[in-house]
Amino acid sequence: MENAFESAILNSEKDRPLTWFLKQKDRLSALHPDMSDSMFNLKILRKCGGELEHAMKCRSVEPCLTEDYINVMEDIITITGISKTWTRVPMESKMVSKTSRED
Repeated sequence: MENAFESAILNSEKDRPLTWFLKQKDRLSALHPDMSDSMFNLKILRKCGGELEHAMKCRSVEPCLTEDYINVMEDIITITGISKTWTRVPMESKMVSKTSRED
């Protein structure tokens, strides 16, 4: 169970923030049943990593409820696309021919 929590990283293209967050919270509550909700949220927040973690910390006030973290996470992902991975699309080598207008 601990390995599943440690290896789970949010991928916004595959995972919905609500299901991912609640799944991580369930895993943590199975490992540490006496942990407080604010500690659950902080541990899960650290799993987001990088820019998403920073953006969530800037937009939320601690201690924050689980629902608030989920709402902030969904807003950040949908509005900014901050955790998306961008793939480079190869440029097609199409020659565009210009035609002259005939009057």
